[in-house]
Amino acid sequence: MKKVAIIMGSTSDLPVMQEAIDILKGFDVEVEVDIVSAHRTPDKLFDYGKNAHTRDIAVIIAGAGGAAHLPGMIASLSPLPVIGVPVKSSNSIDGWDSILSILQMPGGVPVATVALNGAKNAGILAAQILAAGDSCMLDKVLAYKEGLKIKVEEGAKKINP
Repeated sequence: MKKVAIIMGSTSDLPVMQEAIDILKGFDVEVEVDIVSAHRTPDKLFDYGKNAHTRDIAVIIAGAGGAAHLPGMIASLSPLPVIGVPVKSSNSIDGWDSILSILQMPGGVPVATVALNGAKNAGILAAQILAAGDSCMLDKVLAYKEGLKIKVEEGAKKINP
């Protein structure tokens, strides 16, 4: 099975991005995790974006805060689907700077963008992308969604016995 890469601009993003790591491991997806700063390690960024597809990676999840150029720059360099996670960082303006930096991509350079600090949904979306070509992964995603339904129904029974 192909891997999902999870990259972030700095170690301060790891508490948010850990949710993507955890959900993907729950789907038995191999993850490659790295720090790739768009501003502090541009050579690494270019190498990563240009070569990720040669390492059995199918999807890249890129989390970044502040100016949040990492997801868009990776998307400009890679033929793989990129999911951007805007991270509310300590220097962020309530996260809007990160959201808009990732969301407002020019035509031809798409980045699928999840909610602020929405790494869990990024992981689920990556699993769904993998499931499009893998029946075993599709079964896991279907089971996960069934589990969500059951959890809601159990909650409803508690308030409406």
